[in-house]
Amino acid sequence: MAPSTPTGTRHGGRTDPAGPANRASNATRAGNATRAGNAIRAGNAIRRRNLRLGLAFISPWIIGFLAFVAYPLIYSLAVSLLNYTGLQQPTFAGVGNYTRIAQDPLVVKSTWNTLFYAGLAVPLGLAVALVLALCMNARVREVGLYRTALYLPSLVPVFALSFIFVVFVNPQYGLFNRIVGWFGLPPENYLGDPTSAKLIIVLMAQLAAGNAALIFLAGLNNIPDSLYEAATVDGAGPLRRFFVITLPLLSPTILFNLVTGISGGLQIFTQAYILTEGGPNNGTLFYLYYLYKNAFSYAQLGYASALAVVLFLVGLLLAVLIYTLSRRFVTYEVNG
Repeated sequence: MAPSTPTGTRHGGRTDPAGPANRASNATRAGNATRAGNAIRAGNAIRRRNLRLGLAFISPWIIGFLAFVAYPLIYSLAVSLLNYTGLQQPTFAGVGNYTRIAQDPLVVKSTWNTLFYAGLAVPLGLAVALVLALCMNARVREVGLYRTALYLPSLVPVFALSFIFVVFVNPQYGLFNRIVGWFGLPPENYLGDPTSAKLIIVLMAQLAAGNAALIFLAGLNNIPDSLYEAATVDGAGPLRRFFVITLPLLSPTILFNLVTGISGGLQIFTQAYILTEGGPNNGTLFYLYYLYKNAFSYAQLGYASALAVVLFLVGLLLAVLIYTLSRRFVTYEVNG
């Protein structure tokens, strides 16, 4: 029996001097592979645990979304294919409700009223909210008081605000007619004219600009002061700093407020319901109010569901279009 040596491995009577090195290398690789495998398994376990915790934390939102968004949407889509009053046995209508939408003159009227309102109220609301945010961002001692005063009108519920405006624009004793009377204008029934009634509703919407103003204020606080300081050193005045620094860096916030504003504009309802009930002469018959009347006044749930599906698709299409076009004017990077 050949004796073994401590420094090599015998192969055919010869000693391999690299044997210990190979064994050490193999052991190192095996150890590294084991540690890497353990690290991967540990990482996967952490990711699975984080996923479970994340799902648990957002489970209320998931349940709410499924119960109050996904299910009603799918149910509306199904009902839109039926002739259904809610009291009688529904019958299949196919695309009849959608064909009726294309031929309904009140759909055209209500769509025009809604676009008129959204086309004025949304950009005006963005401008008002931005001005409010700039005022809230002013570096004065009483800024907290000013912020409270500017945001306070947004806390008033829409239905309460609507009742206030009914009194405010009353042609006989309303304060609005007294104010315009100071400029020599005679008292008018502004809610009795289709155009002025829509403009009153547009004006009333601006009292809720405080919510968007708070979002603008958060965006303003995220702009580094060093950018303004550098621009001031370069001789840029307040207007140039606003258009070169403030507006571009607020573009993501503007995009958010624009999308939410358009979504809210397409769903204008309460003001028309309380102030004018869609009148006069359907002048404030907005799309959602017409949908409501079909569903709960005329008991045409199938047709109302088809209107709801069309409104959802139009809103979705507008949001996708705005996000696609936003790549050209939205700046997401801020380098202080």
